[in-house]
Amino acid sequence: MESELYKQNPWWEGKFKIESILRESYLKKLIDNLGNKEILFLTGLRRIGKTTIMKQLIKHLLNKNNPSNILYVSLDSFNLSKFSIHDIIEKYREIHKKKIGDKFYLFLDEVAEKNNFEQELKSLYDSENIKIICSSSKATLMMDKRAYLTGRTKTLEIMPLTFQEFLIFKKANIKKADKAILNSYFKDYLRIGGIPYYVLTQDREYLNELIQNIIYKDIIAQYKISNEKVIKEMFNLLCERVGKIISYNKIAHILGISVDSVKRYIGYFEKSYLFYTVDRHSKSLNERVTSPKKIYIGDIGIKNLITGFKDLGSSYENLVFLKIKNKEPFYYKEDVIEIDFIGKDFLIEAKYNKEIENKQKKVFDKIKKKNKIIADGINFFIK
Repeated sequence: MESELYKQNPWWEGKFKIESILRESYLKKLIDNLGNKEILFLTGLRRIGKTTIMKQLIKHLLNKNNPSNILYVSLDSFNLSKFSIHDIIEKYREIHKKKIGDKFYLFLDEVAEKNNFEQELKSLYDSENIKIICSSSKATLMMDKRAYLTGRTKTLEIMPLTFQEFLIFKKANIKKADKAILNSYFKDYLRIGGIPYYVLTQDREYLNELIQNIIYKDIIAQYKISNEKVIKEMFNLLCERVGKIISYNKIAHILGISVDSVKRYIGYFEKSYLFYTVDRHSKSLNERVTSPKKIYIGDIGIKNLITGFKDLGSSYENLVFLKIKNKEPFYYKEDVIEIDFIGKDFLIEAKYNKEIENKQKKVFDKIKKKNKIIADGINFFIK
């Protein structure tokens, strides 16, 4: 265990160097919360940059802390698989002669790989002087285990690169006035999406491997699903339906499975951050729950790998959704007329280089909201 911990914590021997592009908005949020007691959870799609952001935070901490005050553990490491989190901390204390009560920073990458991690975290939170920062690609982390951690956590979901971040990753320093160049990069963004390494390399095999890992590790293996074929077919089907209202009954008929199975499997995709569903806007909770959902994907580059770079309108709408997801939008439907997003103080219709239709415009105009936006191109993403 000791050699593995030294390997994972090279700063203990003065060897730490990280070459990565800062995602400053996330780093700032983490830094602002370092003084609080709560356990910080970084969640989000696999390979969206959670580990890199943790390492960037470690680099920040090293400017003002003794390197021995920082313990990073990748809990999906085979060499640590037989040890509990408490075992690892005991070994860390032994290595650095840390007393009970000495404060240090504990980074636990892919914490959900450890059985009973929530009980261990509760014990550490309640009895130790440790600031804990964790990551997980599984939303079940907070959903299924929250009883142990109620009131002890703060969660930060890491999203795909914004368009501004995309430009930074592409080393494109462009002024807003250079609209033609910006539009060209935005078309690339619409095609490539926002998974950091894929943005840098456009390695299709990398993206394909990511999809396989999510489907097999986070869904099929996690939930012990015997029918692998139906999960893969559903994944392809949902990619084709991005930005559209989905019918559980229709999907069940196409795949030859029950409606309950469809609901359950879509829930698994949501828990892996691969897809998101959006409810219909209604004052009635019953109508909201029972109405069909709209489906969006966690990263548009994944969709384009599966379906090809087509239906730019739905891809654009998906990017709009990812930008406003934290505002918890609904979709609005009146008879057959649909408006893409509605929230507490906003109404948004996504039109990629298209005019809003007359009937839709009438519905859009009569809805009373403080902020009403027709997102029709790049301007929505550079404000």
